[in-house]
Amino acid sequence: MQLRAEHLGCNRGGREVFAGLGFAVGAGEALMVTGRNGAGKSTLLRLIAGLVRLSAGRIKLSGADADTPIGELAHYLGHQDAVKGSLTVTENLTFWTGFLGGGKPAAAALDAVGLGALASLPAAYLSAGQRRRLSIARLIAVVRPLWLLDEPTSALDAAAQAQLAGMMQAHLAGGGLIVAAAHGPIGLERARELKLGPP
Repeated sequence: MQLRAEHLGCNRGGREVFAGLGFAVGAGEALMVTGRNGAGKSTLLRLIAGLVRLSAGRIKLSGADADTPIGELAHYLGHQDAVKGSLTVTENLTFWTGFLGGGKPAAAALDAVGLGALASLPAAYLSAGQRRRLSIARLIAVVRPLWLLDEPTSALDAAAQAQLAGMMQAHLAGGGLIVAAAHGPIGLERARELKLGPP
């Protein structure tokens, strides 16, 4: 499986965010998207996920069903954790598991991110780091080949960052692909870099 982008262009609000962008990421590979604030890192991930319209170029995920949109084969972990405070931790994850097409039982995924003991707690009581870990649980609850991660370690303590690094390495070892945007190291030391904006 390979994700390939050719001559990508994107305009937001009448402003050109980037143009002529190209890259390829194969099975078992990770790409780190870097650049200063406003360079288009988040926009690029949202574009790959199908949440932002292309102005030019094309994106293709070869080795997958050509009729399935890339967004349906990807996990997108953005800045917002998409957690509903009035639902319990389990109910939040169960909703996303159903929405994304089913997968592992919520309990197993919550245990994997260290939230099993909080399963029945309303999500409104979670700390920022715990909310982030609940969002990360979606990555392992439902198997999808492509992970699009925008500042994935935000709000995570050192132990949770190490846990996420292990999850990412396991995903790559299983033939998955990762495109991540970050300002610093996130545990993908062998990732290739795509720098946006001026050098």
